[in-house]
Amino acid sequence: MPLKLLSSMATRELLAELAAMYRDHVGTTVICEAAGGVDVAKRVRAAEQVDVVVLASTAIDSLIAERWLRAERIDLAKSGIAVAVRRGAARLAIGSEEEVRAAVLAAASLSYSTGPSGVYLEQMFERWGILDAIRTRIVVPPPGVPVGSLVASGAVELGFQQLSELSSLAGIDVQGSLPAAIQCITVFSGAVASNCADESGARALLQYLASPESAAIKRRYGMESSARGMP
Repeated sequence: MPLKLLSSMATRELLAELAAMYRDHVGTTVICEAAGGVDVAKRVRAAEQVDVVVLASTAIDSLIAERWLRAERIDLAKSGIAVAVRRGAARLAIGSEEEVRAAVLAAASLSYSTGPSGVYLEQMFERWGILDAIRTRIVVPPPGVPVGSLVASGAVELGFQQLSELSSLAGIDVQGSLPAAIQCITVFSGAVASNCADESGARALLQYLASPESAAIKRRYGMESSARGMP
């Protein structure tokens, strides 16, 4: 019987590749679906039939507290925020907090996700005292639309998103990750859904997704393995 995995967009391609490997390895088919993190949480709260859910760890913890997911959380990967411009655009200096602030102020338009990284960025812009000045230049991506695709199309000049979401997109140049002083690392975690029909199968899948064998593939998608495992 196939397993159904529901995730946010940030881990979509990574999980699709790992799911294909898992099928080849153990013979279990995994049906992967992805949407914006807020929409995924809504679907879980609507009691959609699903076996495994992968979201930012904070969202997983909330769903566990509400008993939509079973109590054991397993951290799968982590990724920081990166900066992208349209392919061929002038390269930006983003090696320091001051340079990132200057790039934001100079951009005619910018975009960031509505997920945890976007919340963090908006708080940072407010702390810098520039949020009101740039608010009219901020383009909110439609649900499920990667920020990088808006950058690639020319709809926005400057894009901020998880490196894992930017690294595989065509039409953009990733300028690099935010400097350590202002970086925000998001941990992506998985848990078994409370209405899962095959708990042992779902737990085995999560163990595989967190296994050392997956580390090289995670790095290819701009992510690193995370340490917390399932009991």
